[in-house]
Amino acid sequence: MKGLAYIVGAYEHPTRHAVDRSLAQLHAEVALGALNDAGLRLEDVDGYFCAGDVAGWDAPGVGPMSVVEYLGLRLRHLDTTEAWGSAYINLVEHAVRAIAAGKCRVALITQAGKPRADRLSPQQQHHQQDQSAPEAQFELPYGAEVANRYGMCAMRHMYEHGTTSEQLAWIKVAASHHAQHNPNAMLPKVVSIEDVLSSPMVATPLRRLDCCVISDGGGAVVLAHPDVAKQLRRPLITPRGAGFTVKHLNGGYFDILASGGIQSGAEAFEQARVCPGDIQYASLYDSFTITVLIQLENLGFCAPGQGGAFVSDGGLISGIGKLAVNTDGGGLCNNHPGNRGGMVKLIEAVRQLRGEAHPMVQVPNCQLALVHGTGGQLAARHSSATLILELEG
Repeated sequence: MKGLAYIVGAYEHPTRHAVDRSLAQLHAEVALGALNDAGLRLEDVDGYFCAGDVAGWDAPGVGPMSVVEYLGLRLRHLDTTEAWGSAYINLVEHAVRAIAAGKCRVALITQAGKPRADRLSPQQQHHQQDQSAPEAQFELPYGAEVANRYGMCAMRHMYEHGTTSEQLAWIKVAASHHAQHNPNAMLPKVVSIEDVLSSPMVATPLRRLDCCVISDGGGAVVLAHPDVAKQLRRPLITPRGAGFTVKHLNGGYFDILASGGIQSGAEAFEQARVCPGDIQYASLYDSFTITVLIQLENLGFCAPGQGGAFVSDGGLISGIGKLAVNTDGGGLCNNHPGNRGGMVKLIEAVRQLRGEAHPMVQVPNCQLALVHGTGGQLAARHSSATLILELEG
């Protein structure tokens, strides 16, 4: 993938509570923000990429067609791929392939959501989507919910590897240390291990501060053909390796601690011809603290069962730990628009590679970054997308 296309624009919406904006307006504002960042206009866009319309949780109306009309785009290529929180990371690879195949020259990817303004929880969202699913009759009567599925993952990790609640709490503490430098973060206050452990229990062993925020907002990125990108005088960030898969329950024969990240990460590293030790910054999906722990192991940053030790004592804090992770505060403290965190993970990786992250969290001379997203839920069916980005030149 290296050099086939470049990320030239990125923009994260500053709102976290969009009571004064429609879903379509959020899409328009992030699109214009990313294009302005790139030095391009709507008229330059000939490829549009977004997730599918799922009960109006991302693309409004008739999904992507409504957004295309709302923005007045004149397209040669359209791609709508629904993979929940991992969709936007996966769509970067789709955009690179489309540009390389000559289907478009400037690709726009947008995401938006407003569950906070609409007062809808992740549980309500999933119930809207799950009623017609073939597994619904077997799972919903038993109270399968987002939080308790992740609670099962955490309990299993504790049982198999001796992981502690204190170790999980370090992931939240690291996120808060980063969020204090983000003026848009929903939870900018630095918290302690004691703060996390004293917060109310949600789904044993996960407490309130082990859970991500619910927020409105969104973001967008723009990719361009090399001929276009090299005229824009923007940092040249090229996708170098990507992987994607769907992990499901396999009729009950599955490992609850083995996410799709094992496959998607291996594919991305093989394609990029680098290894986990080469990565200087990582944006990892953090719907819950346990999500980060499992991904660190599944992606190869540490051995299975060693995630607790890896994150302890500030292991994820930029400038202090072994690996800087989610330096904007992540979903645990900053933003999780539409209950889908993949886009903002991508944007923070772009900031790090450009050297545009806050000086207190910027990784020095950051050249290689990894972005990983989960769509759906661990301990259930989910998609995993991994992307490795490089600052060229």
